[in-house]
Amino acid sequence: MAGKYGSSVTGLALPLAALTVLHAGAFQVSALTAATWAPWLLFGLPAGAWVDRLRRRTVMLVAAAVQLLCYLTVPLAAALHLLSYLQLLAVALCAGTGAVFFQTAYTAYLPSLVAEPDRAEGNAKLQGSASAAQIVGLGSGGVLAQAFGPVNSLLANTVTFLVSLVCTGAIRQREPLRAAADRRRRTLLSEVGEGLRLVTRDPWLRPFILHGSLCNLALTAYQSILVVFLLDRAHLGQGAIGTLIGAASLGGILGAALARRVGAAIGTARAMLLFLLGLPTLALLIPLTSGGAGLLCFLLGGLAVSGGVVAGNVLRATFTQRYTPAELLGRISATGAFLNYGTIPLGALLGGSLATGLGLLPAMWLATGAVPLAALVLWFSPLRHHRDLPTDLVMQSAAG
Repeated sequence: MAGKYGSSVTGLALPLAALTVLHAGAFQVSALTAATWAPWLLFGLPAGAWVDRLRRRTVMLVAAAVQLLCYLTVPLAAALHLLSYLQLLAVALCAGTGAVFFQTAYTAYLPSLVAEPDRAEGNAKLQGSASAAQIVGLGSGGVLAQAFGPVNSLLANTVTFLVSLVCTGAIRQREPLRAAADRRRRTLLSEVGEGLRLVTRDPWLRPFILHGSLCNLALTAYQSILVVFLLDRAHLGQGAIGTLIGAASLGGILGAALARRVGAAIGTARAMLLFLLGLPTLALLIPLTSGGAGLLCFLLGGLAVSGGVVAGNVLRATFTQRYTPAELLGRISATGAFLNYGTIPLGALLGGSLATGLGLLPAMWLATGAVPLAALVLWFSPLRHHRDLPTDLVMQSAAG
């Protein structure tokens, strides 16, 4: 979870550095978010096939080292008076590439570490820990930025990725490489194509992927301009912004804790609709944010969105691990991430464009309103007609 903490610090520190040190505008700030997620469009599909061919722990170690070195260049360049907006873009792009490979390998590696009966609880704990790390990262990131400046606060990020390297290196579980003959028989392109066919033709995987793509587009559209919005509407300081965003993320911890229990009580399919369609409607409170008591609007809306998204992620991750054969999990996870995360850079650019063209408040209304609308994809899917999610992959969906 050290990497999650560091990424949260970065997610606040990079926009603040662009705004306060380099005097960037709303569109330039949103472009930093786009650059962070653009590698999913560039490398998301082949990353899954590569991860299925390599030892996943090794991929995670290399990816964490790349991210550490990338973020270290920012305070070094600032100390030499060489920091520029183009460097921030390059750092966001390179570190984002490391994140693609780390997350793809991590997702495929997890089932080999946790027994199948324990995966639901394991996913809940991981999502809850990630939310806690994000909260602490956002809160302390704002304090660090205010105390030491947003550029110097990135030094905390290098330490967290160093911790991530040490912790990943301490894992003793080793997974075997696929047989060399099997790797030669299958081309990288054919394996990428197989993952695409499975995800886009399966009646259960397809609506989840489509919802994730649309929801991430909307979420990132408003999150990419959120720092600028809070500075403009609530007139908060850097530390207060980090604390407020971190407090709103507390919903993620609650969502992780409730996901498995609610799924057992009302059914996992019904729980998905509750968490991903019901709760996110409160995102419409966020544009009502103002100073003083008006901050409660952001807090309530943010708690509902983060809680719903994290709870949905717990249920979806457990479903995917049970539904997907182990030898396909890397490709299916990476294909899903490519389609889900590929819209994030587009959402960031959309948020910046709307804020520039229409103003911050209309942009926030449009973006937050699109969050619950994205979940209508799930309402018109098989999800609505079942109590629980299935456990066996519809393998014929990959035919042809």
